Amino acid sequence: MKDKPNEWVSISDLMAGVMAVVMLLLVMSVLQKTYADLKHKKEMEESSVTQKSKVSAILTDLKSSLNKQGTADLVSFDIEAGRITLKDNVFERGSACITAEAKTAIASVEERIAKYLTEVKGAQVFINGHTDNIPVSKPVTDFSHFCTVYDDNFTLSAARAREARKLLIGRLAEEKAKDIIVAGYGDSQPLKGIPHSDAKNRRVEINFAFKGLEP
Repeated sequence: MKDKPNEWVSISDLMAGVMAVVMLLLVMSVLQKTYADLKHKKEMEESSVTQKSKVSAILTDLKSSLNKQGTADLVSFDIEAGRITLKDNVFERGSACITAEAKTAIASVEERIAKYLTEVKGAQVFINGHTDNIPVSKPVTDFSHFCTVYDDNFTLSAARAREARKLLIGRLAEEKAKDIIVAGYGDSQPLKGIPHSDAKNRRVEINFAFKGLEP
């Protein structure tokens, strides 16, 4: 008498086959995701290199232009970091008001920033105000004379960044101008190797960045 086939053996073989297919699909899915992630990372790195190259070209051109104007005492450049620094004498003493000489110099910056924001994908500009650590001795309330009111260094640093921004958005549409962002850090981020009380810490930094790539 022949032994009857065990249906459980067939079902077990079927389930093993199904599990093998599921595992294969899972491995393929993981490999596809890994490949997609690596591809995206490579594209981001290539994009970053291209964008930084454009920033370097813009800043190099701007630096040359400002040097011809003799404004080195007002503005400094860190092309590698993609940064322009407006020095303390860009502003009236103890004020957020920008001097007439500095307004002329910043006009050149405005043109390049407009070009950067309109031509470079994902471009952003961060304008950060900084001060030394000498406390404000007396609240300033005369807005018409000082272009702000303030009673501490954080408020003054933010006001200076804001006034710089006003000069940089003239050529931009309202929506594009939103990509220029301001912040005031007061005396919380002094320059490395410089005493906190040094006047060099009183500055406004214009940083060229990219959405998704900024530090």
